[in-house]
Amino acid sequence: MSHSENLSTNQEWNKLLGEISSVKDFKNFHWEGSFSDYLDVVKKNPGVCRNAFQRMYDMVLSWGTSSYVEYKKNIVRYKFFDDPIDHGKDAVFGLDVQLMKLVHFFKSAALGYGTEKRVLLLHGPVGSAKSTIARLLKKGIERYSRQDEGTLYTFRWVDAKSGDHILGNQTEMPCPMHEDPLRLIPEEMRPKILEELNKGNKGYKVTITGDLCPACRYVQREFMKRYQGDITRVLQHIKVERLILSEKDRIGIGTFQPKDEKNQDSTELTGDINYRKIAEYGSDSDPRAFNFDGEFNIANRGVVEFIEVLKLDVAFLYDLLGASQEHKIKPKKFPQTDIDEVILGHTNEPEFKKLQNNEFMEALRDRTVKIDVPYITKLKEEIKIYEKDFNAIKIKGKHIAPHTVEMAAMWAILTRLEQPKKANLSLLQKLKLYDGKTLTGYTEDNVKELRKEAVREGLEGISPRYVQDKVSNALVNDKNGEIGCVNPFMVMNELESGLKHHALIGSDERRREYKELLAVVKQEYEDIVKNEVQRAISADEDAISKLCSNYIDNVKAYTQREKVKNKYTGQDEEPDERLMRAIEDKVDIPESRKDDFRREIMNYIGALAIEGRTFDYKTNERLHKALELKLFEDQKDTIKLTSLVSNVVDRTTQEKIDVVKTRLIKNHGYCEICSTDVLNFVASIFARGDVKKRS
Repeated sequence: MSHSENLSTNQEWNKLLGEISSVKDFKNFHWEGSFSDYLDVVKKNPGVCRNAFQRMYDMVLSWGTSSYVEYKKNIVRYKFFDDPIDHGKDAVFGLDVQLMKLVHFFKSAALGYGTEKRVLLLHGPVGSAKSTIARLLKKGIERYSRQDEGTLYTFRWVDAKSGDHILGNQTEMPCPMHEDPLRLIPEEMRPKILEELNKGNKGYKVTITGDLCPACRYVQREFMKRYQGDITRVLQHIKVERLILSEKDRIGIGTFQPKDEKNQDSTELTGDINYRKIAEYGSDSDPRAFNFDGEFNIANRGVVEFIEVLKLDVAFLYDLLGASQEHKIKPKKFPQTDIDEVILGHTNEPEFKKLQNNEFMEALRDRTVKIDVPYITKLKEEIKIYEKDFNAIKIKGKHIAPHTVEMAAMWAILTRLEQPKKANLSLLQKLKLYDGKTLTGYTEDNVKELRKEAVREGLEGISPRYVQDKVSNALVNDKNGEIGCVNPFMVMNELESGLKHHALIGSDERRREYKELLAVVKQEYEDIVKNEVQRAISADEDAISKLCSNYIDNVKAYTQREKVKNKYTGQDEEPDERLMRAIEDKVDIPESRKDDFRREIMNYIGALAIEGRTFDYKTNERLHKALELKLFEDQKDTIKLTSLVSNVVDRTTQEKIDVVKTRLIKNHGYCEICSTDVLNFVASIFARGDVKKRS
């Protein structure tokens, strides 16, 4: 490459970097000004002084909401939990009610109704999205601090070197706990300043709670001595700067993970002495010689997450009491220090039971707000989890057959449901009711009652992680060579074979139950694919339309006691009772109900005519299904699907089968491989005479 070519390339790269650089953002993020400048900012935008709970609540709301009605109750969906920040990477599905409770906790805390003095505890089985919710909240508050509406500020001390060395050997000292600059205002001056700041304020009321951290309090006291109590001169040593929260930089977002009890140290929460600075300041009780870098310290103004919080040593849990109720922590050798942060923990059920049974931990139980995060019990929501992980973009070179993920999700949910108390209701029917399907004799109130009576539903069963692992196994399993397509039976075989090694299944009886549920799912899959093949065979719209027209002509003549003109002979004939009953029988209309059904059809057609609309069989789901089944019955013998089993297929039949395969591929998402497989599978069902109609 010549020098000129290289120069050109460098210029292009620099141009691209220049176009995507964020110089403007950098300047905005690094704003700084005097204390008076900050008071002007607060006067114009009091929201910069919000506390951690107010900021968290507003952050969630900033992404917007939607709502829907379920069981006659209005459910609010918070779009933030779809993870718009990372395009759905950490999206939470099927927990709208639980997430509503979570946001209500933040709202109550933001308004100062008491929950701001509690530890928020997410409780549920393994793999139920507790950590994901915590990760989302941390990610959200970090992003919010970079937005204009989420702006917040802190300060640093500045001082040219002087004889008294208040800042030691340095000319600047940032507030180690990133506190709000308003805390610099002495107690006796606060009412007057707050009165001025709150004039015309229609949002959260500006308040000043708590005192400076020990290091800033010491420095302020020394400057007050220097200037003989003149606060205006002391505040000239303050530089206010914008604060950007960052988990990686340990600013405003903390995470604590329990370790071996022998290695746990409370200084991880509240900071420790900086031994190198003792020589400079002369004492280990000088706050300038202390690192305020514990998780509670660095999480000030934001959020601290306690992973598996109830696995902490009891001594650590005591630190949570003051931190939650009083918003204070006790660093070693220093007075209680004020903090402003959301304390979020999550735990599994065994640890929570231990807390309940520990009489010495009543104080912590009393300061805890528990929100259950159960497994999903809605099929369509569970499917979304796996579709996110196993989509066409991520899985290259292999196709996942239709209903593969659906059947895995169905089995997972069946393991989480409690047996219904109603004898005539199966577990599979209960699953369908929960998923919004209708079932004769069951109303919304009945479904709501079903949920109420199953108090532990969703707290036990198979986790999504297990299903994800087994689907992954099926995708990489090359036992049968490079198949190129994964079908439901491959995944169900993986699910079943993994049960004997599953560490979280405690008994052989439970394993047997789960295997029996797999048999239920396999039967459901048979019914689904039979129905799909039937629809593919009878998908000739012209033929259905002609059959429908013939049926309607006969029904009209029957209800009006007329005769039907035979199109071929031109003769008037009695309505074709055999044709009408053949169609009605497909949707279980008994002989005793045939007159009612036929009148319903004619009334429906008449109502459409009054509105100036034309009848279309597709708008009547029941009639559409009956016509499809009748056409399938008429055509299945001409296609000779069962001949696939014997591998003896004549040319005419093969052409008809190819048409059906094309419909399966086009209309139902099959590929060449799985469409052939499913036709062979359904052919084997018909070969054994299993013609059970799908319910």
